[in-house]
Amino acid sequence: MKILITGCAGFIGSFTAKHFLENGHAVVGVDNLNDYYDPRLKNFRLKKLEKYDNFEFRLIDIENTEEVNKLFEDFNIEIIVNLAARAGVRYSMENPYVYSLTNTFGTLNLLEAGRKKGVKKFVLASTSSLYAGQKMPFKEDLPVNTPISPYAASKKGAEAMCYSYHYLYGIDTTILRYFTVYGPAGRPDMAYFRFIYWIDNEIPITLFGDGSQSRDFTFITDIAEGTYKAAFTKTGYEIINLGNDNPKKLNYMIELIEKHLNKKAKTDYKPFHKADMKDTWASIEKARKILKWEAKVSLEEGIEKTVEWYLQNREFVNSLEIK
Repeated sequence: MKILITGCAGFIGSFTAKHFLENGHAVVGVDNLNDYYDPRLKNFRLKKLEKYDNFEFRLIDIENTEEVNKLFEDFNIEIIVNLAARAGVRYSMENPYVYSLTNTFGTLNLLEAGRKKGVKKFVLASTSSLYAGQKMPFKEDLPVNTPISPYAASKKGAEAMCYSYHYLYGIDTTILRYFTVYGPAGRPDMAYFRFIYWIDNEIPITLFGDGSQSRDFTFITDIAEGTYKAAFTKTGYEIINLGNDNPKKLNYMIELIEKHLNKKAKTDYKPFHKADMKDTWASIEKARKILKWEAKVSLEEGIEKTVEWYLQNREFVNSLEIK
């Protein structure tokens, strides 16, 4: 069985691809290796995947319709797991066009190519950012019709496109709304990654707000397992949260980093950003019922593992451009 995993050199994509490969599946991984953050980190992840005999890589941009169609001519793909995305709420305000092209139009390219080849299963990575302004814990049936950033809007567009292809062509589709994914070899634009780097290098951390805002931090291996289960679970069309169901304050996460680095943070406080969400908290009732999934890794354990990875790879991380 050929599994297409887009964004395979990304943070979530690389861990998810590894999970499929270790369970004996043949994975076709695609990525455009863009420079949203230092491409050396993407190549670091990709090299680990290329050690597997059942992995094939193609340098492809899902925005390119011709390249996507050629991919489906070359491989008999049975399941599409679309993890390729432009991420980051704040940067989407600076360059909204690329978010729409990758997240919405790129998803359309994959759906249309898959439809032509009779693909029966589509998994889309979506986001908890869609729940802005809703009551917590966030449930999947909440009306998420008011996205507050181009990033969230582009993901809403991708979800809508997926529904139309399910309705018209019967493609079994699972939308996964991820909640603040963190872990080793993560994205350098994520707060926890920058906090570890800044605290270790005795650089004042930039903190938007007072740190009392909370996030439903979810460890990367839990996300990979949930995504794997979604690929092999027939759902019709379902939106399913993948979160830890246990929100923690940013200040507490910083305390854990300080503990494992044995260093104290210096903090440069900034006003709370308008496009950020104050708090997130996932209801995972559907994930438990449909996917038989729930998060296993606590924030305490996850931060310990993440700092441990950083310390083992400190020289490499310090060589990266951390924006």
